[in-house]
Amino acid sequence: MRVLAAMSGGVDSSVAAALLLEQGHDVVGVTMKLWGGASDSGCCSVADVDDARRVAQQLGIDHHVFNFGDDFEARVVAPYVEAHAAGRTPNPCVECNRHLKFDRLLERADALGFDAVATGHHARIGVGPVGRRRVARGADRAKDQSYVLHMLTGHQLARVLLPVGDRTKAEVRDEARRLGLRTASKADSQDVCFITSTGGRRTFLGDRIPLHAADVVDRDGVTVGRVDAVELVTVGQRKGLGVAGTGERRFAVAVDVPRRRVTVGAADDLLVATSPVADLAWVDAPIDGPVDVQVSAHGAPAAARVEGDVVYWDAPHRRVAAGQSVVLYDGDEVVGSAVAAPDPDA
Repeated sequence: MRVLAAMSGGVDSSVAAALLLEQGHDVVGVTMKLWGGASDSGCCSVADVDDARRVAQQLGIDHHVFNFGDDFEARVVAPYVEAHAAGRTPNPCVECNRHLKFDRLLERADALGFDAVATGHHARIGVGPVGRRRVARGADRAKDQSYVLHMLTGHQLARVLLPVGDRTKAEVRDEARRLGLRTASKADSQDVCFITSTGGRRTFLGDRIPLHAADVVDRDGVTVGRVDAVELVTVGQRKGLGVAGTGERRFAVAVDVPRRRVTVGAADDLLVATSPVADLAWVDAPIDGPVDVQVSAHGAPAAARVEGDVVYWDAPHRRVAAGQSVVLYDGDEVVGSAVAAPDPDA
């Protein structure tokens, strides 16, 4: 099989390409050049491209660089900025996977005559009761990336390979050391690739949209503080809310950008029995019963049921920031997804 292996310059994608080669596939490596600005997160940098190229040389395979910078700006960066301006909390890694790594790259692979695309994601591919492929959790639950791949369709999964999904991270590094790959001990990339650790979201967003000060009010509407950028506040946030010390921890329970207001409350005020969602989509038929619901990339799943556009939690659950992906599981397999909607009761 001719396989186009996405090589980010990290250990997981390096080992994925090596495993495919050992299995006898005709492998060509490719690194997607997505972000042209500053990056110090271990992703999208010149050094990462160089690491990927040198691993390809070690493996004896061809390596190419595809420049998808315009698509990345339009599909990932611009929506990220727009979401913050509207008071939502976006998932840029989800959108990058959706539009670049498993859409644009698959299109390019088809045009070049490849049979499949492979990545180093820690996830697996399962098969549902009607024979449709589903994204499933990786063997290493601590590194599982099924949440950020939840949007992949059965048609896409038929052309995708995830070679390291059945291995732990430790096993991946052991394999890299066995093969003598230069990325064996390379640290994992962290956070959003286009947000630098030095400038942060404030600098990135402040260069692109106006940031507005806002009142911080308690649940009774009494002003208790002030923030200088409401667009940077997210539901559940505790630090940086400009609230004078009272001995009681306070959290953002609602963010209203148009009214320039952040509502804060105690930890218990974050707990809800239901969460509204939008754009609900099931992989197969809707499940009329319990599912596990995960609302962040590294969050623990919680038991719930989904009816219409509402998630009903089995036990009180923290509010979900509008814009976050809400991913539904049956065991280890993704069976549906939605997007968190603003909570009218906040």
